[in-house]
Amino acid sequence: MAARGQADWMRELQAWSAPFLEALDHPARRHWAPYYLRGLLLPGERKSIQPMAARLGLPAHDQLHNFVASPAWDGEALEAVLAAKADALVGGGDAVLVVDDTALPKKGAASVGVAHQYAGALGKNANCQTLVSLTLARDEVPVPVALRLFLPREWVTDPARLERAGVPAAHRAPRAKGEVALAEIDRLTALGLRFGCVLADAGYGNSALFRQALSARGLSWAVGIPKLQQAYGTEVALLWPRAPTGRPRRQPVPSERPVAAEALLAAATWRPVVWRRGTKAPLVAEFAALRVRVADGEAVRGGLHLPGEEVWLVGERRASGEVKYHLSNLPAEIPLERLVGLIKARWVCEQAHQQMKEELGLDHFEGRNWHGLHHHALMVMIAMAFLQHLRLAGQRPTRPGKNAAPHSGPATIAQPARHPRRTHRHASTAA
Repeated sequence: MAARGQADWMRELQAWSAPFLEALDHPARRHWAPYYLRGLLLPGERKSIQPMAARLGLPAHDQLHNFVASPAWDGEALEAVLAAKADALVGGGDAVLVVDDTALPKKGAASVGVAHQYAGALGKNANCQTLVSLTLARDEVPVPVALRLFLPREWVTDPARLERAGVPAAHRAPRAKGEVALAEIDRLTALGLRFGCVLADAGYGNSALFRQALSARGLSWAVGIPKLQQAYGTEVALLWPRAPTGRPRRQPVPSERPVAAEALLAAATWRPVVWRRGTKAPLVAEFAALRVRVADGEAVRGGLHLPGEEVWLVGERRASGEVKYHLSNLPAEIPLERLVGLIKARWVCEQAHQQMKEELGLDHFEGRNWHGLHHHALMVMIAMAFLQHLRLAGQRPTRPGKNAAPHSGPATIAQPARHPRRTHRHASTAA
């Protein structure tokens, strides 16, 4: 029975992955790509080259390594097929595109992009690589569509190091994570990916340039911000005071001083909002929302910034006492429940990151060069999209677990996010 289950999903994989193989322009790559995908999907503790080759019954691992590490091909054609597959699975006006990053802990200093930097998975600074991640999601079904390496300053200022790691010339210029994300958003929208709102945490949302770039592209967004983010009331006006002597003012002054988000919402009305049904009870926290003008316009005398666009300022008060803050350019008439639902939809990308690491070996790649890392990450995303295809098609092979015999279903079928590490107040205890 188990062997028959394996044969079923492998036949399904062969049919589903045909467009990816057609996009590969070399017979050897079309031959080895299915092996690599099967190696990621079969159960097993490690998804690095040698263990996968052994599970696949290959006499050696060299050709599998050559496939993934070769600089002779880039992933652009496969990325376009992945975007089309993701859009068919979960794309649409009610989908969200979640911007985040995920860290791959590493030892040593030779692997491309590795540096001592913040690793979200560890909750502290560590030696790691950081991948900027974009995930398309709808109804709690995430499909990752982009993983692009962020290069820290010590890398982009060292041309010899970049050359040794095979970093393409187009990716050697210094770029903040938000700039990397915007480039990927542009690439995906050009491919026709459909989504209604871009979501991001405060690591991206605290950048005025990032928010303004999203608005300039005509995109709706909801992002986290720090509690000290300054904003004005919606009635703020720009004044041109006249001095009795001297030259006329070249810049206006706002009619009021901006206030930190924390202070703006301190006296607001907070009420419990349920955003999702959990496994045991509804997930609920207290929220407050105000329309404001963000202080992210042109800098003027006194260190102030002029008012920017009118947006929602949203506060989230958790049962633990922790308070989070968000901004969104969604319409003024949107109900609070809908606004909260979109803000909380961001956490689905954490489920995708966790599954890609624990089940598909995203962080198991042992090569050092740019092309190998990105080819591996791309194949992991393709494998993840296939699992979501099975899930949405209602095909649920028995979950064998990491160490089960490799004669059963693929690694797992993704389930709705449970967020076990995040504590929220249940509806029965909400104020």
